[in-house]
Amino acid sequence: MNQERLHNILAKMTEKKVSQLLVSDPTTIFYLTGEWIHPGERLLVLMLKANGEHVLFLNKLFTINNELGIKIVYLDDTDDGVGILSEYLDETQGIAVDKVWPAHFLIALMKVMKKEIGEIALGSDITDAVRARKSAEEIELMREASKDNDEAMKQLIALIPEKLTELEMTDRLKEIYRQLGNSGVSFDPIVAYGANGADPHHMTDDSVVTEGDSIILDIGGVKNDYCSDMTRTVFYQSVSDRHRDIYNIVLEANRRAIEAVKPGVKFSDIDGAARDYITEKGYGEYFTHRTGHFIGLECHEAGDVSAVNTSVVAPGMIFSIEPGIYLPGEVGVRIEDLVVATETGYENLNHFPKDLMIVGENK
Repeated sequence: MNQERLHNILAKMTEKKVSQLLVSDPTTIFYLTGEWIHPGERLLVLMLKANGEHVLFLNKLFTINNELGIKIVYLDDTDDGVGILSEYLDETQGIAVDKVWPAHFLIALMKVMKKEIGEIALGSDITDAVRARKSAEEIELMREASKDNDEAMKQLIALIPEKLTELEMTDRLKEIYRQLGNSGVSFDPIVAYGANGADPHHMTDDSVVTEGDSIILDIGGVKNDYCSDMTRTVFYQSVSDRHRDIYNIVLEANRRAIEAVKPGVKFSDIDGAARDYITEKGYGEYFTHRTGHFIGLECHEAGDVSAVNTSVVAPGMIFSIEPGIYLPGEVGVRIEDLVVATETGYENLNHFPKDLMIVGENK
């Protein structure tokens, strides 16, 4: 077990007055134990207790060879896993459960323990809050992942003159990540030509780029278990004055939001720094999503940069800044960077250029 991370979660449990926490999220279990376990339909729970009597419950199909320093209870497919787990719980104390535990396990536990729903709390805010503030080691891993992503973006843009389809571009991108030593992509990459970019989550297809198209490239890899994520928008051969203006508005919105990042600032104010500027320029209704999301072991972790998130920035938090303008049937522009909050401000983890770029320009 990572003792520092365990200590931080136990401290947060004490703060929240939680004495028993059931963690079933494989990513959080990896965060604490260093062991990746993907249980499928089988029961997997790390029981954390304020008194230190922690227990990991997992199926016999999954073997832990490393010494974790906690009790491990192996379950057979024919065992009543929930019944066995319940024997380790103190019915006189409240229980918190994370958000990803399948309902059939939770309902079975409530029946076994004859507990009312109100006596079982949602405990994900405990683990999410701890994971949100990255250690110096995690920040360095995120730097390394983002450095690779900068290089992947450079190599991907260099392929545009070959006039590959969107799908061919994403296939080549996955090979680029492999060559860079990444274990895979952190999400399904988006390559969107022209009007396809007006859909922020366009499903990459067989479209081919044509002159004047904007090209949205939203990409991320996984390096040493940590995710990268970045978006750049470039233009093919030429750009209209209208689309140039839209690009520069998004670029300024990205800059303003990043400059607003520092400890103590509300995430809603960071969102506002981008959104208010885009609205001022007449495109507010075409900025259709939040300004950013948290990232780390998962590409989208708990926490976001949105108009409704009034929590404040703290050092070690890493999140995206990705304003965009999307005109249906015409054009899409999004520019995304990852930033880490420092003690005094921010560090931008992405260094690939953001000035407007025309690829294969006719001169």
